[in-house]
Amino acid sequence: MNITFVWFDIGYTLLYMQRETTYQKALREFDIDVPLADIEKEFHLTDKLFMRQYPGFFLQPREVFMPAYLGIMNYHLGLSVNLCELDTCWEAIKKDIDNYWLPFNGVTEVLFELKRRSLGLGIISNWDCTARDILSAAGLMDFFDHLVISCEVDCSKPDSRIFNLALQKGSVEARRCIYVGDNYYDDCLGSRKVGMNALIINRFGSLGVEEIEDCPVIHRLSDIFNYID
Repeated sequence: MNITFVWFDIGYTLLYMQRETTYQKALREFDIDVPLADIEKEFHLTDKLFMRQYPGFFLQPREVFMPAYLGIMNYHLGLSVNLCELDTCWEAIKKDIDNYWLPFNGVTEVLFELKRRSLGLGIISNWDCTARDILSAAGLMDFFDHLVISCEVDCSKPDSRIFNLALQKGSVEARRCIYVGDNYYDDCLGSRKVGMNALIINRFGSLGVEEIEDCPVIHRLSDIFNYID
């Protein structure tokens, strides 16, 4: 394939939250000590569960989805704790963290190399009005030629409209594009509606995405070059 443009999701494709370490600290306030690796695994599996079984739930206000999310995750961790008190404590800890969203290791280097190869780069993301500020704080904003953010265009993935808007902004054919995201149901199925190529990134191997059979799954962002080259 002759790829000339690469589009990205934001959360858990380019950036991650410092949620695992802060959640571990919140649990310790309740005299609960859980290994960080276990927390990381359960956050990941709960993400995938909601992506698969409750599409669009993460677009609801935080106070709507978070009690259900934490309830399921804590159940799998074997924890019994007052969710309201725990979440309040967790939020207080998070407020003291600068740049809560950080780029994954290697992301900046991959974006540099893609730009060096003169590929167009863009964002297509379901996000609120903080998207541009978060990308700027992470030092990534200048890499992108176009940003298509759901709150700014009044449509969201997997609706084909948001992908068609991106193609119009980039003045590029869908078949010349790759879209990289972490949510098969929003990112792969949505981008394919308009004829884009798709990659799903899953940094835990096949964990949580065992059902995916019709889309390549990469485990680090640099794997994208295998599909461009």
